[in-house]
Parts: sequence; C-alpha cells; structure tokens
Amino acid sequence: MGISFTGWLSQVSEDLDTDHGPMWAATRGAYYAYLGVWHTLTSRYPVGTNIFERDWDALIVLDACRVDALRAVADDYEFIESVDSVWSVGSTSHEWASKTFTEQYRDEIAGTGYVTGNGYLHQAAVRDTYPPSGGTAPVGWPDWNVVDIEDFGHVDQVWQDGRIEQLRTVPPYQLTDRAVEAGRKRDLDRLIVHYMQPHSPYIADAVDGREVDPNAVEFVEPLGAMRRGELDPELARERYMENLHLVLEEVETLLSNLDAERVAITADHGELFGEYGEYGHPDGLPFPEVRKVPWVTTTATDTGEYEPTIDRNDTEVDVEEHLADLGYVV
Repeated sequence: MGISFTGWLSQVSEDLDTDHGPMWAATRGAYYAYLGVWHTLTSRYPVGTNIFERDWDALIVLDACRVDALRAVADDYEFIESVDSVWSVGSTSHEWASKTFTEQYRDEIAGTGYVTGNGYLHQAAVRDTYPPSGGTAPVGWPDWNVVDIEDFGHVDQVWQDGRIEQLRTVPPYQLTDRAVEAGRKRDLDRLIVHYMQPHSPYIADAVDGREVDPNAVEFVEPLGAMRRGELDPELARERYMENLHLVLEEVETLLSNLDAERVAITADHGELFGEYGEYGHPDGLPFPEVRKVPWVTTTATDTGEYEPTIDRNDTEVDVEEHLADLGYVV
C-alpha cells in the first residue's frame, strides 16, 4: 500500500498470476501509476470544493450519495426543497478526508465536532495513512497535510463502538443519537454528522426504526458481486435507494432535535453502477457520478421531543475490519 516502485512491480506480478488475465493486470498497474501522479498534484492543488469554503452550522454527510439519487426522492421529504450540487475533493472517503481536514482549515476544524460512522478520518488523522487505497503506486510525491484528530473540537468515531455485528455496519440511528447528544452537550461552532448510508451494506430490510431483525440480514458485498456478474446492477441500485430512504428518515429526526440555523446535506462522493465499466467509487476518478455530490440547504430546530439512547459496544472494532465490511481492501 502507498508508494513503492518495487511494491508496485510485486503487485503487478501477483496480478498476472490471477485468473483475471494480463490485460486486467496491466490496466490495474497503469491505474495505480496514474494515482501516484494524481495525488502528487491534487494533494497540493485539490480539485473540488472544500466543505469549509461553504457556509453551514451543521453538515450532514450521506456516504456515497449520488446527486440524481437524492433528486429522485426529494419530493418525499419536506426538508429537501431543491438539490444543488458541488464537486467533491475526492472520489473515495479516504481521499475526501485527506483533502478536507487539512492544516489550511485548522482554525475552522478547532471549533468543529465530527460524529462519524466512517473510519477513514482515523486512517488519515491518527494512523497517517493516505491514498492510494488498496494498492501501491510506483512513484509519487504527494504532500499530505492532514490535521491530527486532537485538533477537532470533538470527534465521536461511532464505527468503533456502534457497529452491529449482524449488519456489518453502523445503522443510521446510532449516528442520529450520537449527533443529538453532541449538539446538546458540546459547545461547538459547527457539527458534521457522517452517516454511512446509502453506502453498502444494504441494510434497509433489516432495520425498522431502532429495531434490527438479524434474520432479515443478507449481507452482500455488492461491488465485487457486480464486477463478477453475480449481482444485477439494477438490483443493487434498488437496494441502494432503499438505504437512502432509511438514512433520510434519520436525517428527519435529527433536524427536529438539533439547533442549527444553516444546515447543509451533502456527500463525500457518489457511486457507480456500471457507468464507464466500473462499480463503486475507486480512488482518483474524475467522473461526475462520483465527484459531483448533492448540496441541500435547510435548517434544524431542537424540539426536545426525542431522547437519544447511547449504546456502546464493550469491544471496539478494528479499523481494518470496519473498512473490509464496507468492501475496501486495506
């Protein structure tokens, strides 16, 4: 992982020994060579809009939410009047976190709380592990300048102690409860709430409010299954949309139990369902389906009608296990 010419050669050699064939090995090798150049340039001169360049008091991040997906369901939710868009600084959570929480925005970050179901802030701000993810680039000279996690006003890494084993992910109600608690008890200038849905695993059939039915869980790692032809992309898209409805119900609860005059709803990146022959959201892609993300503005008022339940697991999840559950190779 990372940048190493010998490591890249070893990776290409190993890929040649797989059943994918030499064309796949050559394409993957060329892709990681491209990433070395891409991150060398964009770590210095990010392409896209950093969230700290926009005005908001609370930012709700829907992981992997496409612009067209949110527009398709907007009429079902009163808090979505219109769906604008901005270009994200990354096409994966790792790239987004590494190019968002930088020294340039240290002052803003110091007053920001971050309640997250995504482990890539931990990779970048605790472990000093940066893109590319899942493989090795042959050459590159990126200039990463991510702040330390202690530089935030408050961080609650819900993926560590809020994951439900049967779901293989953090359900959205866990994020809502932690965010309501942070909003009421913490003195923060800004609050980011990073929900994992609509990102896979697709858990909508197994979650009803705060109730989880383990028997309804059929975990599918959809990206690999689509690439292998084992899962119809249209079926995956349907399950993705069900995940989106699931998380938006929680957003609705959050907006009535949080005080924030300016709320923005966005995403870290989008998702591909076969466009350009690719699935998911690989690192360093310029395509609008992954780089163009929603931007919805609304407001939030704490009515006090909801009392969160904070359940923390006794054993914290390891970050590699967490990211593997989301379909990443780390």
